[in-house]
Amino acid sequence: MNKIHFIGAGQMVEAIIRAGINNGKLQAENITIEDIDPTRITRLTEKYAVTASTSLSNARLVVIAVRPQDNLTAVAKSILDRAPAEAIVISIIAGVTLAHLDTLLGGRHPIARIIPNTLTDTGYGFSGVVLNERVKATDIQDFVESFGKVLYLDERQLDIFTGFAIAGPNYIYYFIESLTDAGVLAGLPRSQATAVVLENLVGAVEMLKRSQLHPRQLLDINNSPAGVGMHGLYELNNSDFAAGLQRSVLAAVKRTTQLANE
Repeated sequence: MNKIHFIGAGQMVEAIIRAGINNGKLQAENITIEDIDPTRITRLTEKYAVTASTSLSNARLVVIAVRPQDNLTAVAKSILDRAPAEAIVISIIAGVTLAHLDTLLGGRHPIARIIPNTLTDTGYGFSGVVLNERVKATDIQDFVESFGKVLYLDERQLDIFTGFAIAGPNYIYYFIESLTDAGVLAGLPRSQATAVVLENLVGAVEMLKRSQLHPRQLLDINNSPAGVGMHGLYELNNSDFAAGLQRSVLAAVKRTTQLANE
């Protein structure tokens, strides 16, 4: 009962497997996969030496990694028909609640919902986890920590977490691209502008961690009266940047709540 079985072998599953194997926390011989797309099976079995299988008899963890609009009733029935009753079912499907999963699975399985962060290869980024009453955090800890950091949440927070934290790298990438373009617009070569932006980003985060100051406090320290920085911030304030970013997060959260109903 040491196997991890993935129903679905898409990009997120590949990222989880890759991260777990590369950092030594998952072993390929303990991973089995299935998918309706044979090319995905071929890719993962050849690249990561995992096993293609439809047997769940030895599965300790069964990870549902299909799309919200797929036939979840059929997936749940296949788990009921094939998996041991004590197998922990882990769903990485956005928007599908524990209660709905429990109904589909006949109220007999331990169930966890995990929304994985896309920063799996780096060891950074939080994945959000909620559990039903039949599973404890220690039961899945080794698995969820194999591809990054973990936040255990109330389920009512999970859609918010998805639109904010899981979509979070998108906002950072967009900011980096825009700030780099600004450096190029001002006259720096792109290679130099990119290097400056990345160094400033990493350094600013480290300053926040080390100083434990609020960002506004560091802004105050960083800027002198009528100085260069204050003039730049004045224009940024006029750009609706903060409100635009907040609207983006709210739109992502709203989309998360819609997925389960499609």
